[in-house]
Amino acid sequence: MTDLNALTIAEARDALRKGEVTSVELTEACLKAIEGADALGAVVHKTPEIARQRAAAADARIRAGDAPSMCGIPVGIKDLFCTEGVASQAGSKILEGFRPEYESTVSAQLRDAGAVMLGKLNMDEFAMGSSNETSVYGNAVNPWRAGNSEAALTPGGSSGGSAAAVAADLCLGATGTDTGGSIRQPAAFTGTVGLKPTYGRCSRWGIVAFASSLDQAGPMTRTVRDAAIMGAAMMGHDPKDSTSADLPVPDFEAMLTGDIRGKVIGIPGEYRMDGMPGEIETLWTQGIEMLKDAGAELRDITLPHTKYALPTYYVIAPAEASSNLARYDGVRYGYRATLEQGDGVTEMYEKTRAEGFGDEVKRRVMIGTYVLSAGFYDAYYNRARKVRALIKRDFETVFAEGIDAILTPATPSAAFELGQQHVDPVEMYLNDVFTVTVNLAGLPGVAVPTGLDARGLPLGLQLIGRPWEEGELLNTAYALEKAAGFVAKPAKWW
Repeated sequence: MTDLNALTIAEARDALRKGEVTSVELTEACLKAIEGADALGAVVHKTPEIARQRAAAADARIRAGDAPSMCGIPVGIKDLFCTEGVASQAGSKILEGFRPEYESTVSAQLRDAGAVMLGKLNMDEFAMGSSNETSVYGNAVNPWRAGNSEAALTPGGSSGGSAAAVAADLCLGATGTDTGGSIRQPAAFTGTVGLKPTYGRCSRWGIVAFASSLDQAGPMTRTVRDAAIMGAAMMGHDPKDSTSADLPVPDFEAMLTGDIRGKVIGIPGEYRMDGMPGEIETLWTQGIEMLKDAGAELRDITLPHTKYALPTYYVIAPAEASSNLARYDGVRYGYRATLEQGDGVTEMYEKTRAEGFGDEVKRRVMIGTYVLSAGFYDAYYNRARKVRALIKRDFETVFAEGIDAILTPATPSAAFELGQQHVDPVEMYLNDVFTVTVNLAGLPGVAVPTGLDARGLPLGLQLIGRPWEEGELLNTAYALEKAAGFVAKPAKWW
C-alpha cells in the first residue's frame, strides 16, 4: 500500500472497512508527516492527543459496524472554526489565547461522523487575503515549486494552510471557508479540489465571521469523490444558524457517474478578460473540449454584470467585516493591549485594535466603516447591494434558459511568489476576479485541477452550478477530472 497519509479519503475509508489499516495507523502517518513539515507553515496548532483519542474511538466504532464514510479519516481544521478547548485565532493576534468552550457546527458534524482532527490550519487573518501572507503565524507555503526555482510560492488564500496541508499529504482532507474564492483559489494553486457549497448548505455557527452574507464552509480534498464524501458530512440544517437551509443533503458520492451526456455547459464571454495569460486561455479551451468529448453541449452565454463584481464585492465584504469585527475590543476575550496609567476604556479599545489587527484587516475595516457611514451609505453600500442583485439575476437568467453548469478559469494565473503581490492590495484583490460572482450570487462552485503550466505548476478550472445542486455539479466536475487525468504531485523539498 502507498504511504498511508497519501491515500484519498475514499481509499482510506475502503481500507478501514476491510480491516487493511486502522485509523490509529492512518493518524500516526499523518502526525509524522506534520512533524516533518514545519517549513510549510500549514499546521499552526497541533493536536496529537485529540487525534490519537479520536482515532482509537473511530477504530472501535468501525469494529462495531457503526462507520459513516468519514469515520477514522484524519483531517485538518482551518483556524477559523471554533474547536472546543483548542486555540481558535482566525489567524489574528487579537484572538490570542482564545480557546472556545464550544465546537462549531461543521467541525462537530465531522467529529460526530468519526473524523479525526489533527490540528488547526494556517489562514489569512480573519480570512482576508488571497496569499496567506496576512496571518499572525507567518506565511503558509505552497509545497509546489516552479521548475528548478527554490522561491517560496503562495498556496493561495485565505485557506492557504488547508490547501498546502492536503497537497503535501499532511492530512486526507481539510475544512476551508470561501467568502470570495478562498477555497477555490487555493485549491487551484495547489492541484487540489475545493468545493464552495450553496450559501446556507453548511452552518456558519461557530465559524469566526468575515462577511456574513458571503461566508460559506466547504471541503478541500485531493479528488472530487473525496469532496463529495467530506462535503456531505459537513452539510445539513442547523437551527442555530438562521441562514442555514432546511433541505436534505443527498448522497453526493452516489451521484458520481461521470455521465454528463446531454448536459448544457455555459461559457461566459465576460470571463475572457483583457490580459488573460495564454496558458489560462489554453487551459479553458482544453476544458471545453474535454466536456464536449464527454457528451456535454457547450453554449456561449452572457453574464453582463460580471465586470462590476469585484468593486461590488470590495464594498459589501468590508462593510460586513467592519460590523463583524467591532466585537474585538479587548474587553471579554482575546488580546488586550498594555495600558498606561490614566488610560480609559476608549484608549483600551484603540490600542487593542491597533495592535491586535494586521494591516489588511485594518484596511478593510476602514473601507467598510467608510461605506457604511452617513452620507456614503447610499452612494456605495446600497448601490453595491443593487448591483449584487443584478449579478444574481444574470445567473438566474442563464439557468432558466437551460444551462446546467458554467465553466470558467479558477484563477488568473498559477501560484505566484510570496511577497510578489503583497505590496499592492489592488493587484492581490484581482486574484478573486473569477470567483467572487459565485459568492455574491450564493451559488455552488468547485475548482478542479486540470493541468500544469510551463513551469510545472498546477492550474485549475472552475465549475459553477445551480443552487442546491451540488450533486450534479460534482458529477460534472468528476467528468472533467477523469478527462483531465491530473495526477501530478509536488516534489518533496520540505
